[in-house]
Amino acid sequence: MNEQYYVAEQEPEPPNGTPWWLPWLLRAVGAALVVGILVIGWGVLRNKIEGWADSVGVAAGESEVVLGTPVEFSIPDGASARSISKILRDTGVITDARKFEKTVTESGVASQLRAGEYTLPAGSSFDDVVALLIKGPPGKDVFRLTVIEGLRIEQMLGSVAEASGLTVAELESALLSGEVTSEYLPAGIPEGSSPLVAWEGLLAPDTYEFVVGATPTDILQTLATTLEGRIDAQDWSKLEAAGFTPYDGLVIASLIEKEAKLEEDRPLIASVIENRLEAGIALQLDATVIYALGENPGRVLKSDLQIDSPWNTYKVAGLPPTPISGVRLSSLAAAANPADTNFFYYVVISADGKHGFSETLAEHNAKVDQARKDGILP
Repeated sequence: MNEQYYVAEQEPEPPNGTPWWLPWLLRAVGAALVVGILVIGWGVLRNKIEGWADSVGVAAGESEVVLGTPVEFSIPDGASARSISKILRDTGVITDARKFEKTVTESGVASQLRAGEYTLPAGSSFDDVVALLIKGPPGKDVFRLTVIEGLRIEQMLGSVAEASGLTVAELESALLSGEVTSEYLPAGIPEGSSPLVAWEGLLAPDTYEFVVGATPTDILQTLATTLEGRIDAQDWSKLEAAGFTPYDGLVIASLIEKEAKLEEDRPLIASVIENRLEAGIALQLDATVIYALGENPGRVLKSDLQIDSPWNTYKVAGLPPTPISGVRLSSLAAAANPADTNFFYYVVISADGKHGFSETLAEHNAKVDQARKDGILP
């Protein structure tokens, strides 16, 4: 009978002084080193690939640009030299982004490159690109438009046309088509009147700057919005308490504009208008007769006072249906805050346009006689 021997298997004992986990740690460190080497290698390879792309101008979605073709591009606020270089490369302005970045960085001008909208030929030299980006985007051409006070609407449009290069017909079309708006447009105008009459007084006289190429709507809306703001800035409570509206205040302001020559007279003329309206007395203002005539005859004759027109305040009581001119801010302020007087009459008494004011007709007639003796009145 064969004998069988069984030997019990035992785990090998580690060498004396060596922890059992050390071999596992060494394996883990080795694996980490391998992974690190692979990652670093890929990074180097990727940088070389990107560097090659930057150098030759290859980018995702890049389109071919013919050298010399004008290219429009935009540099955003806060863009770095690298970002700017890539924008220039991607739009075709330059072909070597890395070289451009190095150029502006080493020359110390990277921080001087300015944001904005530019146009340059494709394939421009670095010197040309850098010079333009340091100078900054070209400013837009502007023109100055001055509209003086006291003009009626047709005259204002003529003034705007002369300064802007637009035609009066284009400006009229913008007003009458509804492209330009104003919260103070009247609901209606007297029958038989020109449609432009609705816009009388609603454009603010002032000096403006507009970009060359501004449309008729751009220009006229600016004038209309400016006038709205000036009306809204006035305190019309006193006039409204008397039953009038801010639009009525604009009408009064236009009367003041055409009647007054000196700033100091505006609140006094406003008081005469207010007192006559309150008393129900016809305003009898020559300026409204001239407006009704359509032109200034130089001297208003008695026969002119008979013209049949809703603007003739010798024949029609109360205010005219619309303003009779564009107004300055001080005329609006006088209409909203007339002087507190008992005056019902005024007449020019000096060559500088100063008016004399009277409470009674007798006082007024005396001033008229004196003005004639002084050669102020014919």
